[in-house]
This record gives sequence, structure tokens and C-alpha cells, in this order.
Amino acid sequence: MIHDFDAPVPRIGTACEKWDGAAAYFGRADLTPLWVADMDFAAPPEVTAALTARAQHPVYGYTFATEEVYESLIVWLKNRHGWRVEREWVLLAPGVVPSIHAVIQAFTTVDEAVIVQPPVFAPFFKAVATLDRRLLENPLRLERGRYRMNFEHLEQCAAQGAKLLLLCSPHNPVGRVWQTDELEEVLRIARQYRMIVFADEIHADLVYPGFRHIPLASLADSQGSVITGVAPSKTFNIPGLGLSVLIIPDATQRAKMARIFDRQSAHVANPFSLAAFAAAYRHGGPWRDEAMQYLRVNRDAAMRFVEERLPRIEAVAAEGTYLLWLDCRGLRMSDGELHEFFVCKCAVGMSPGTVFGTGGSGFMRLNLAAPRALLLAALARIEEQISVYWKD
Repeated sequence: MIHDFDAPVPRIGTACEKWDGAAAYFGRADLTPLWVADMDFAAPPEVTAALTARAQHPVYGYTFATEEVYESLIVWLKNRHGWRVEREWVLLAPGVVPSIHAVIQAFTTVDEAVIVQPPVFAPFFKAVATLDRRLLENPLRLERGRYRMNFEHLEQCAAQGAKLLLLCSPHNPVGRVWQTDELEEVLRIARQYRMIVFADEIHADLVYPGFRHIPLASLADSQGSVITGVAPSKTFNIPGLGLSVLIIPDATQRAKMARIFDRQSAHVANPFSLAAFAAAYRHGGPWRDEAMQYLRVNRDAAMRFVEERLPRIEAVAAEGTYLLWLDCRGLRMSDGELHEFFVCKCAVGMSPGTVFGTGGSGFMRLNLAAPRALLLAALARIEEQISVYWKD
């Protein structure tokens, strides 16, 4: 491999949420933080070169997205996912989370229902609550070690007048990569009940061998059914730069979204985020491919470790993302006790399952995107403390 993902990249002292923010979140700084969903890997060198070149020009004034920005995305989606996106469908956005809020504002009114599928990315819940919409939960079902959608219940939710479904694809935190038959059933329900689906596809490029991400909108036979959020942030480890994209084939919907961003004065034309965006999609492919090879070995090593050495914990096999969903219910601890055990005894900081809503109790989310030695050392401390706990 050309890129060295084993090399530690010191992040303490950079105002890094994962490392510098660990003390405030966990109550101690001397632990291994495997929580916030970014990678502890250096970004593609082509991205760093583009940022450096832009920084060397000493004027950082107002700017705009050139056609290179749009073209880099369109070519990436065509080559990597077989999805042909038209230039006019693309609307720049200040991040996927702000886009979730904007979509809710654009296509629902106060007290109207929005469907989420927990356990899921926490900002889905927060956006619905903050904007005073009615939350309808369509919980995923864990069946023989794999999560599935409950379509009968989803249709019942849609029949209650839901205007919007927030779909996480690939899914954070459970790692599912939804397949064609599942996505087509989502679309059938959306069309029947005239419901819009916002597909958060920020992890689209992080899929392991044996699975394939299918953009939901690439299956839609009605352009008004799907709005897609994508970004280079997870793929190339540049989430702090903020820039994302909404792909909206329907012109009326696109105009509605643009008006929401105008009302929010959401300015997305940052000279550094634009430079990184274009460089990542245009030149970052080889880095992404090597990163996924490394992450696959990390995933497999962690899965083996859990299976062979942590008998009271079960790992849900991740089909995509660099996140591993751990079923810790076999430890027979409350969620508060789990937090204390992993933080205070094991010195490992993970995201508690409870933040992901219904179905998260008794689970933890582990970030695999770290140098392998650091990841395995954290798992070894968990093994040691489990043996002490159960011995006592």
C-alpha cells in the first residue's frame, strides 16, 4: 500500500472533538477515543496539496463553486456507483445535518409526521424535535445477527400521514447496506402515500467486498420521490470542512430547498472546502481504495477478536461504514454500568447505544477507523477487564 494507515497521526491539541473533547464527554482524557465518526488517518495527500496551494494565495475572499466542483462529483457518482446525475440536479449545502433540518422545513409543517428508523444517527431525532414535527419511529429488527426494515410497520406509519422518511443508507450505526429489493419496497411505500424520502448517503463509498451501495434515487421511477444527501466528508476524512451536496431531480423541490437555504443565509462557498471537495473526488480514488482495504482488515480483526475473546459481546457484521455495532447485553449491565465499565475500567471511549434511540439500549458503537495497533490494544483492555469482572 502506498499510504501508511498504521502511522499514528497525533490529534491532541488540534481542537479535535474525538480526542480533545473526550475529557468533557467521558470525564477523563486518558482513554482511547473510538467514538466520533471520523478517521484517525491523514486525508488524501492530493487534498492536503490542494488546501496548501489555496492557502498560499494570501487573499481568502468571497468565492463560488466552479464547474470543476460539480463535474468532480458527477464523474465520481457515475464511475463509482453507475448513477448518472445531471448538473442541474446538484445543490451545494453546508453539511448533511443542516440539510436534514432544511428538508424537514421545506416539505413538512409543524406537527406533521416524519419517520425515522432507529437505532439511527442521533441528529435525525434532534432535527424532528427541534423543528416541532411529530416523530414516528419505524424501528429496525435484528434477526439472526442482521438488521432488517419492518416494511409492514413502515407502511402503517406512512398511512398516518407522514410526509417524509429519513433513510440512512448505508446505515449508521448498524452497518447495513440496503439492497435493491429493500430499497424498491421503500420507494413503493413512498409513492403510494406520496411521501418524500431523504436518503442520507454520506457513507455511500464505504462499503465492504460482497456488498454494493445502490443510490436510492437511481431506482426511482418518479423524480419527486427522493432527495439525496452526499458528501466527501466520510469517504476522504474531511468532515470538518463541512461542504455537502443535495441531489434533487425535481425542479420544484430544488427551488424549495434553495429558498430554505436563502432564508437561513447558509453560505457554502468556502474557498478551502471547495478546493478539498474537487481534489478529493477528482484525485482521491486510490486513497479511498486503500483505506477500505485497511478498514476491511480492521473490521475482520475486530470481529474475530470479539468472537474469540469477548464471549459476552456480539458484533453485528458491518457491511458498510467504519463503525461496528456491539451487542453488549450479554454483560448483563445497565446502560449506566456499561458506560462506567468501558470508560472507567477499560479506558475505551465508545458511543453509547442509547444515543441512537429505540433498540440502542445495551449496545455500543465502536469506530474502526484507527491504526490497527491502537484498535487491538483497546479491545485487549476490554478483554482483560471482562475477565476480571466475571471472575469477581
